[in-house]
Amino acid sequence: MSAATPSTAERLHALLRPVLPPDLPIRLRAWDGSEVGPAGAPALVIRDKRALRRVLWQPSQLGLARAWVAGELDVDGDLYEVLLRIASVVWREEKVNAVRLLREAMSLGIVGRQPAPPPEEIVMSGRRHSRGRDRGAISHHYDVSNDFYRLVLGPSMVYSCAYWPSADATVERAQHDKLDLICRKLGLRPGQRMLVVGCGWGSLAVHAARHYGVSVVGVTISREQAELARKRVAEAGLTELVEIRLQDYREIGAERFDAISSVGMAEHVGTATYAEYAAILFHLLRPGGRLLNHQIGARHTSAAATGDKPTFINRYVFPDGELVPLPVTATLIENAGFEIRDVEALRPHYALTLRAWVTNLETHWDEAVTLAGAGRARVWRLYMAACALAFETDRLGVNQILAIRPLPDGHDALPLTRSWLAGTPTAPPAH
Repeated sequence: MSAATPSTAERLHALLRPVLPPDLPIRLRAWDGSEVGPAGAPALVIRDKRALRRVLWQPSQLGLARAWVAGELDVDGDLYEVLLRIASVVWREEKVNAVRLLREAMSLGIVGRQPAPPPEEIVMSGRRHSRGRDRGAISHHYDVSNDFYRLVLGPSMVYSCAYWPSADATVERAQHDKLDLICRKLGLRPGQRMLVVGCGWGSLAVHAARHYGVSVVGVTISREQAELARKRVAEAGLTELVEIRLQDYREIGAERFDAISSVGMAEHVGTATYAEYAAILFHLLRPGGRLLNHQIGARHTSAAATGDKPTFINRYVFPDGELVPLPVTATLIENAGFEIRDVEALRPHYALTLRAWVTNLETHWDEAVTLAGAGRARVWRLYMAACALAFETDRLGVNQILAIRPLPDGHDALPLTRSWLAGTPTAPPAH
């Protein structure tokens, strides 16, 4: 009696064995409906043979990402659970030996020319971190659709780690508390002048002016962000206090500020040019002034991401972005002349924030696809879910560094204790 002919799914399992973990922790479903894997487990669905061709040509994270963005690869079940179960694939950056893949693929009839990458993929050109290339990288990520971002982020339009008073709080409350925490750490008071580097859609600038009476300059190199930020400033009646500029922070020049915030922006700077970034901020800050640098970092050297690797994040999400461990960032900031006075790690807070954003996206999926396209929506869903797990599993961290530009006599107005956290926060939004 001859053995039963393997199903398409079983043959796919054999094909993907060099890519997937050895003990298949999920179900694998082929385009013909056949399945293999543990019953009741979430399924990785291969909708089209082209997905396998992509993996043949790029047997790494990038090949799988291209198939996902193109809609040829999908998940039936909990996306987080699937990503956790195949984490070794999600975070793999190197290629595997393709000889075995090729042999199995020939028998499945999927060998052929490499499919073109989805249009959402970008490969940057020009000198890294030149002003022109940085504008292109920022435009790729942020000039998607302000309405799309509003669906994902919610009314706050804050695109950085929130500060959660409790895990069951709303993301709006958590973002309000984050903005207020920054203002209190900076010791803002009426009459001061504040610079917001990478001001996004203006949320921190508006909060600081409305609740603390400071004069704010916000700079961004995203045209869409600048346009909406100016509109939000006008709607808040704060045009006399807040100026939003479409400007690179390297172009500010001889102006001076009492306080500077940089939130979720320094990840775009790059290690090679970070010393220049820190030196410019030091120059822009008056002696005795405070800097709040809020930045994602790799928790371990092995998880550090540089902008030149052909990964999912670099090609689809943050071109030229770099994540380095906290000690590297702290050293570069202090080498510029700053004195670091406080560091707060917010790793669990970012996991909660990202999960809230994924929920927003999934809840408004059809509208998100209409606004940004199916491929772009799939990019955002995968990247935010994977990053939530990276923060939960200690691969990534996020830290607020409070530093001062020292006065010549060594005295400053910073409290002896962390009393800025004991102050009365402003009232949260009513939603």
